[in-house]
Amino acid sequence: MKKLLIIGVFFSLILSSCSSSRAVANSTKKTTSKADKVVRNALKYKGVKYKFDGTTRRGMDCSGVVYVAFGEESFKLPRVSRDMAKRGKKISLSKAQKGDLLFFQTNKSRRRINHVGLVVSKIKGQIRFIHATTSKGVIVSNLSQKYWKKAFVKATKVL
Repeated sequence: MKKLLIIGVFFSLILSSCSSSRAVANSTKKTTSKADKVVRNALKYKGVKYKFDGTTRRGMDCSGVVYVAFGEESFKLPRVSRDMAKRGKKISLSKAQKGDLLFFQTNKSRRRINHVGLVVSKIKGQIRFIHATTSKGVIVSNLSQKYWKKAFVKATKVL
């Protein structure tokens, strides 16, 4: 009987120590930054078809993706890319990081910003950004692609 009692106490200690270590492991979870949340919001729309002036799953344009992603975190931005470009602080590409905005001039006949993308990652200097194109809808592209590199105008930090 005494052995059973000792064995029972021993197992109780083992089980209680396991549950407390699990609680410690859960309490050290990484907190999610505002930029992480905005990027996660935008990535939910990957694959949505292009629609001029669109801001829903039925269709989106480039500024619509950015506008909605920030709006879902209660961060107000203008609706149009050229107006978004007036917000935030201009930064060099070397300082661009997740959550920053990239602005482009893709229409050569109109010399103004007409496209925006949201940086989703920067790994070994490679900047990937989410945006919407008329041909492929909401996609993630690499800034090192010749077309985007040539059309790039500036990067801004708004968060």
